[in-house]
Amino acid sequence: MRYLILIVALASCHSEGDHGHSHNPNGGHFDAEDETPSMDVTIWTDRTELFVEFPALIVGNISRFAAHFTILNEHQPVGEGTVTVSLIKDGKGIRQSVEKPASTGIFAPALQPKEAGVYQLVFDLKTPELSDKIVVEDIPVFATKDEAKRALGNQEENGNTITFLKEQAWKMEFQTAPAIQKEIYQVIQTSGIWRVAPSDDQVLVAPATGVLKYNLRYLTEGKPIKAGEVLMEVISSDLTTNNLRSDIQRAKATLEQREGSYNRISELYQSKVISKTDFEKAKEEYLLAKANFETLTAGFTGKGKGVIAPFNGYILEVYAKNGDFAEQGTALIKVTIDKNHMLQTMVASNHAGALENIHDLLYQNGKGEWSSLKGKGGTVISTSREVSLNNPMLSVFSEVHESIDMPDGSFTEVQIEVGKPVQSVVIPSSSLLEDYGNYSVIVQRSGENFERRNVTLGLRNGSEVEITKGLSLGEVVVTKGAYQVKMASMSGQAPAHGHAH
Repeated sequence: MRYLILIVALASCHSEGDHGHSHNPNGGHFDAEDETPSMDVTIWTDRTELFVEFPALIVGNISRFAAHFTILNEHQPVGEGTVTVSLIKDGKGIRQSVEKPASTGIFAPALQPKEAGVYQLVFDLKTPELSDKIVVEDIPVFATKDEAKRALGNQEENGNTITFLKEQAWKMEFQTAPAIQKEIYQVIQTSGIWRVAPSDDQVLVAPATGVLKYNLRYLTEGKPIKAGEVLMEVISSDLTTNNLRSDIQRAKATLEQREGSYNRISELYQSKVISKTDFEKAKEEYLLAKANFETLTAGFTGKGKGVIAPFNGYILEVYAKNGDFAEQGTALIKVTIDKNHMLQTMVASNHAGALENIHDLLYQNGKGEWSSLKGKGGTVISTSREVSLNNPMLSVFSEVHESIDMPDGSFTEVQIEVGKPVQSVVIPSSSLLEDYGNYSVIVQRSGENFERRNVTLGLRNGSEVEITKGLSLGEVVVTKGAYQVKMASMSGQAPAHGHAH
């Protein structure tokens, strides 16, 4: 899906076979000897950005294209692949393919038009990762150079233009995004505390009586655990009483005796020699002996019984030290699952009415990123309705279905979306530049031309912000690297080009 097309016509130097150029003092492209006008086009698709510069298309002249292809995800140049450029009118035309870029990200096909008119210019990109087809409508082919100069030669650059080359952007952390229209809500800016859902806590107790031995080198609060992992052992082999090894041996002997008796009585019962009552009694004694043996041997490591993690999660508290003596049933470790968390959000009582209509809750997920409660499948559990002198804030309790790398009791920023939404122009908050309370953004006007634009902010929803003035729907802003572009505007001169043509 194409969401913006921008075509700029300038005076430029592009003699046949030339593979480099520089800007004139006004930022345009010009050569006193040739004075061939040039055009540049920038088109964004869902996956790629095409910025192409080329001499005006003139009948009989070879025009070489400098087609800069950028993969929008992480804003990286296309390093390999083929590009076919076609000039089409009424279903007929000419084309040329190049099998690799002339330099990283830049392909240099050429065309020699045969007839004047208005054409489609089509770029087909094929790489090992993706394919994209970009169609540029209404590209003129001029009969003569003088006709091209009359049509294109008097275009002027915007005085606020900042030149920032593709080669610069490709070498740094750089990203752009279009201003989009979406629903945005009133928000309550507040904070919350991460809590472990009470139902996810479990206390592990000593499965036998004995001396504790840590099975992990570090058994501390916050340590991740895996289901089935032996956290510690209860060793009873040196005890004269409650010796687990002896208990297991006795239980095994009892089981073998009861099993043999049960098998003999089963045969007699089948032959109708003994009563059903005697058979049921023998069966019950066998099953009890079997259950006792399996209980004693479950988790037995040869020296003692293991305290086993019941699920993936982490340790909340450790109640016993390595080497302590513990009776069977003594609480040893408190663990919790790492899948669900509870977020307690504090809200001033004057927002009580708004809390009746909560749309969503936005929170920081521990990585400095905003997450949506609704988007992650979480739910609002309850909202308190009363305040007191000791507790003047209302609380909103939410169940979060996301792994949160934050300890119990830690704070996070929270935004509660309430009320009815409005449709508005929205951009990522990372696009904003702030100077003493005034905000601006860097707008990408074409592939290498940018403009710093003052904007007026509206609502903030997590990582997005509403723009009420200064930016139009579909305009592309710099979301990463805006400060570097701003510094380029303060250098006082445009950098020289260094890419192939």
